[in-house]
Amino acid sequence: MKDSELVITGIGIISPAGIGKDAFWQGLCEGKNCLGDITLFSTDGFNVKKACEITDFNPLDFIHKRHLRTLDRSTRLLIAATSLALEDSGININEQNTFDTGFVAGSTFGSLHSIFQFDREGLIEGPKYVNPSFFPNTVINSPASQAAIQFKIKGFNTTISTGLCASLDAFIYACDFLRLKRANTVLVGGVEELCEEIFMGLYQCGLLSGLDGSEPICSPFDKNRNGLVLSEGAAVLVLERKEHALRRDAPVLAMVVSYANSFSPNKKQSSGLEISINRALKSANLKPEDIDLVFSSANSTKELDRLEAGVIKSIFGKKVKITAIKSTIGEPCSASGGFLLSSASMALTTKLVPPTVNSKELDPECDINLVTEGGGLSGLKRVMVIGSDPYGNSSAIILQGYES
Repeated sequence: MKDSELVITGIGIISPAGIGKDAFWQGLCEGKNCLGDITLFSTDGFNVKKACEITDFNPLDFIHKRHLRTLDRSTRLLIAATSLALEDSGININEQNTFDTGFVAGSTFGSLHSIFQFDREGLIEGPKYVNPSFFPNTVINSPASQAAIQFKIKGFNTTISTGLCASLDAFIYACDFLRLKRANTVLVGGVEELCEEIFMGLYQCGLLSGLDGSEPICSPFDKNRNGLVLSEGAAVLVLERKEHALRRDAPVLAMVVSYANSFSPNKKQSSGLEISINRALKSANLKPEDIDLVFSSANSTKELDRLEAGVIKSIFGKKVKITAIKSTIGEPCSASGGFLLSSASMALTTKLVPPTVNSKELDPECDINLVTEGGGLSGLKRVMVIGSDPYGNSSAIILQGYES
């Protein structure tokens, strides 16, 4: 057994498609319609009035009511997903292992709403009248820190804020910590909440689907796609060194093969994603034909979809199958990588591929082997998860099925 072998042993999901990994996976495979009216804030004055909002989340199922008053939505979502991940993996955090357990989360916009509300109260009522207990929510690392406090995790605690790639980069960060033997277990994932500040920012940037008043739709790679559908949620994975997982007889969902990331802040951003994919393949001594399925981070925006399709086709040709789960769950921003990795792990476990829904007619510039109808894929052994951010970040992670 190699010291550097890493495995995923637990998954916790709070998403519009379902709560818990099984409900989430079922929702993906069925192509569940997660779009609904936004209820968390008023959309008066905006043409877009729908998003993929989590409507069946009760924080009291995971957090004692005495803690709820000072925890914002992002923190509640992440704590809930962490609780589910720990339960799924069967791991117990105690004084013997707490310093060997780390926590790393991807989050970029999560604190915007808390910052806005805190500053608003200070400006209206005066700084002497703000509630100091709400101040911790105004920093980006608050959700990860609060989750670690909740579950008594005393190892390293880190927040990664690299936009749409944040959760994937958090996963890579966690893998490096484990391979350096600075931890035995790392809880890694991402979180983002649906709030008016993020909504208004993306609306003003012209990135949301339905800006013309039509029904929003997320249709990655489709020639008629017209923008993303905003989403929210949290996904947490339990990542361990293989020997540590086997010692405690943990359920292994997938193995980490290799990973890479890069930054390319220019008009040839596709080169960054291409570098990440090729470096991940080279690190694992794999060829493009060794990858059976690619989980794309395409979100139904013109440029991002075209970028990913172009890179995929140039490296893999049209043979490899591609799926884009954001067609079902929408764009959860920094949490998206956690959902992609969870989906890839579930695909390897079940040998099922969730469909890319809503994509009826491919854009000629996105000429790839897109899975539009879900089903089984015999021989599914290795999958690649890719992520691209409009500001230059790119990441690629290869997972494979576990054979005891």
